[in-house]
Amino acid sequence: MNVMASLAIRGAYLELVPAFQRQSKEKVETQWLGMADIRKRMLSGELTDVVIGSATLIEDLINGGSLDSRSRVNIAKSEVGAAVRAGARKPDLGTVDAFKSALLAARSIVYSSGPSGIYLAELFQRLGLAEALKAKAVQAPPGVLVGELVASGKFELCFQQIPELRQVRGIDYVGRLPREIQLSTVFAGAVHSRSSHTAAGNELLRHLTSREAQRVLRKHALDPA
Repeated sequence: MNVMASLAIRGAYLELVPAFQRQSKEKVETQWLGMADIRKRMLSGELTDVVIGSATLIEDLINGGSLDSRSRVNIAKSEVGAAVRAGARKPDLGTVDAFKSALLAARSIVYSSGPSGIYLAELFQRLGLAEALKAKAVQAPPGVLVGELVASGKFELCFQQIPELRQVRGIDYVGRLPREIQLSTVFAGAVHSRSSHTAAGNELLRHLTSREAQRVLRKHALDPA
């Protein structure tokens, strides 16, 4: 069975799927992709068995006929956080004003191209910072863990879904965006409308949303949806 999935859930997913494979005797092959790449490949007619991504993407693919609406489930919710290179000074993000000051003080910033990155680009505009950040804030390509770019020294400050930051070594987690400007993204899953593994796909989604899975989701900074 083939799965296309968001990097945001990778940590929890990799911990949960081995038990599913043992119980179901079903081999699972997973591709980790950004939302833009999943959308592009689905719209081009590529066939897979299960897709896990932002709820907005899943709804769009259901409406387009790629995914089966009857199989759709919400899996988890995630918020946006920030990180710096391990050992570097951590900026204050406790208030909206502090967040703005941290952005202006940073020498370079990188953020994702997924739901959090789209939101941040809009937020920079809303806060009146877009022009000031134009020369130093970069949106990473789809499917990139931006923390890796900070760990390597290419950027000073990064923003992404917290579970994605948690997957990277060599960075220090700074904290969440202030509550007033925070974004909570729901990640959902559904079985492809032309899958030949419909029953197994539905079983996998039930496994990822089971009561037993909730502890693992929380361990990886995801809230059960």
